[in-house]
Amino acid sequence: MNVFRHKKSLNQWVRQGKARGMRLGFVPTMGALHAGHLELAGRALKENDLVVCSIFVNPIQFNKAEDLEKYPRSLEADLRQLEDIGCDAVFCPDTREMYPEKDARVFDFGHLDKVMEGRYREGHFNGVAIVVDRLFRITEPDKAYFGEKDFQQLQIIRAMVRMEGHPVEIVGCPTVREPDGLALSSRNARLTKAQRQEAPGIYQALKKAREMFPATDTKEIIHAVTKQINASPELELEYFEIVKARDLLPATRAHANEKVMGCIAVHAGDVRLIDNLSLNS
Repeated sequence: MNVFRHKKSLNQWVRQGKARGMRLGFVPTMGALHAGHLELAGRALKENDLVVCSIFVNPIQFNKAEDLEKYPRSLEADLRQLEDIGCDAVFCPDTREMYPEKDARVFDFGHLDKVMEGRYREGHFNGVAIVVDRLFRITEPDKAYFGEKDFQQLQIIRAMVRMEGHPVEIVGCPTVREPDGLALSSRNARLTKAQRQEAPGIYQALKKAREMFPATDTKEIIHAVTKQINASPELELEYFEIVKARDLLPATRAHANEKVMGCIAVHAGDVRLIDNLSLNS
């Protein structure tokens, strides 16, 4: 497995492969890899001739310095896992390599980056869009793979690709869960034993919402989910919203014939967990 720390050497390697007619899949990550990341990489390996994974904790998508400091890092273990599954190359630059100069661009995503996560994490999605745009320019992928757990992020990236004209297919992959339903996340490692026992309640609440939709008014569903989450001594709801998948605007029973998502963010102590579930697919 090739490990690249510099943009130029990675891009040269990519172009050599493309000159031989090879199709390239790309999986961007921030490391602390779990089975969900490996599922993305595994799918990329099945669908492409070459696969590149990136490991870079992107500082400009954190709106709180303490969250950046606490983000788990396990580079050596991550590299071993990727080598074990047959990944062809890994790009793990430092911040200076990714941002030799300040990138002051501001993307206009309309309402997409103002709702849900955007309401609570100012500037987060702009930082995500900048780093993914830069990574796409370096890796020039034919396909790029993202988990649907970060559903709003997936829609932002699709919008950025249209805006920037990247010739890449964005592949959304289903959320990978623990046997008890908890969505896999690098943040799960920070949960206390008590929090970990209660955290599957997030998925249970989403399933309850799916059972209620569309027979029940969405306001009643939101109230029921709020009550269920906040009944746990370890969990506190930040938001639960029912939105149309295509544009993330609020959905009602009238939208039952198009894909509707229930999107949620919950605090377990100082650990923030997000999840989502299609309510009508």
